Amino acid sequence: MHNSILNKLQCLKNRYEEIEIMMTEKNIILNQKKFKKLSKEYLQLSEIIKLFMKWEKLALEKKNIQSLFQDKEFHDIAQEEFYSLKNKMRLLEKKIKILLLPKDPNDKHSCFIEIRSATGGDESSIFAGELFRMYTRYTERCMWNIEVISMSESEKGGFKEIIAKITGDGVCGRLKFESGGHRVQRVPETESQGRIHTSTCTVAIMPVKPKDKQEDINPSDLKIDTFRSSGAGGQHVNTTDSAIRITHIPTGQVVECQDERSQHKNKAKALSILSARIFAAKLAKNHEENSSMRRLLLGSGDRSDRNRTYNFPQNRITDHRINFTIYKLDEVLQGKLDLLINPIMQEYQADMLASLSQL
Repeated sequence: MHNSILNKLQCLKNRYEEIEIMMTEKNIILNQKKFKKLSKEYLQLSEIIKLFMKWEKLALEKKNIQSLFQDKEFHDIAQEEFYSLKNKMRLLEKKIKILLLPKDPNDKHSCFIEIRSATGGDESSIFAGELFRMYTRYTERCMWNIEVISMSESEKGGFKEIIAKITGDGVCGRLKFESGGHRVQRVPETESQGRIHTSTCTVAIMPVKPKDKQEDINPSDLKIDTFRSSGAGGQHVNTTDSAIRITHIPTGQVVECQDERSQHKNKAKALSILSARIFAAKLAKNHEENSSMRRLLLGSGDRSDRNRTYNFPQNRITDHRINFTIYKLDEVLQGKLDLLINPIMQEYQADMLASLSQL
């Protein structure tokens, strides 16, 4: 293990032992706020410290075994034990390094998912609808909740745009790699000559921050318009200006919401989406400052990003970011999205581990 990592682990171990002593002190025990804070830190450190202490024990055993190499009688046994200890240490090192990786604070949050048709006209909108159903089925598999915030339906089916909120533990951590361009290759139903067409949609994943940590938006930076809702909804839709359009002047971001009958509720939803978009734009800027690998994997939701190609004739999906291909398109569309999410998360983790090793 690299010296810089060993030094960091030793510092963490010292802190762990320090907290252990502090939590036995009477003045700390009586201070519930302080005790709770220390308990949380102690719990967070415990897993990695226990692994490090096992590693230290094995390292000592390995050193003692080496002293037997000169003994002809025990040489072969010592050498066998030495390589066994070395393998055990290697496995522990891998677990320790993973625990040392910086945690993305947004991974634990819920998220907004925004799916838009891009190039391809009606076929793009139809595919946007299929992507939304895919994410809905995945949400159900994960026991999360999904709520449609706003949508613009296409005349031929699917959506020109749909925004939904997915609520649950660790939602953002699982879905953050979905941002970017999604390309479909197939023969549209309207194609009389059987030619394969290529259409695209874009997906943007935006973390939902707790209310007390949401982006501050200056009211003077907002242009708010009200209008009558369109689509299904009965007489109320045609008589009340309950729909809201909010424009964030500094960034040009525009959010519309008309799903609620209450103008107040539509405004609240639109502001929450706007806050998430502004925060997501900041994250995208931060990603550009990181390594090229991370910038490649964590898409911005722009059309220029190309995540995947969904090829229907061959039942094939290719993730272009990691050159990964599977022939299980039908299963993925039924919600088995982990077939694609797990490989890219492993690639991302490997990239971060490589960066850690270079410290």
